[in-house]
Amino acid sequence: MEISKDLIAASSTPVVLAILAEADSYGYAILQRVRELSGGRMEWTDGMLYPVLHRLERLGHIEARWEVAESGRRRKYYAITSRGRAQLLEEQRQWEAVDDTLRGIWRALSPSGMPTPQGA
Repeated sequence: MEISKDLIAASSTPVVLAILAEADSYGYAILQRVRELSGGRMEWTDGMLYPVLHRLERLGHIEARWEVAESGRRRKYYAITSRGRAQLLEEQRQWEAVDDTLRGIWRALSPSGMPTPQGA
């Protein structure tokens, strides 16, 4: 199953904030974590991730810092801020409302022959 670009874009803020709520991280590791958490169904690219990170940084939801890894390579690490944690809670509430609405619609329509998604 391929997830549409629209859904990936719409979910990017809560996904990034949730990953950074687990621990500070850097770009490549965030991409790997998205792939891991989605079971490989969401394949993000640098070109998709970095604009999200820069926007979240501008909004004060995350902060960035440079660190030198054990390999000697410099990496830009991102950390969620208290403002970002508050935004993550709001994102969770909104996505739960969308999920509840869709599940209700699918349940209501299932007698008319509309297939019900797994887990609904």
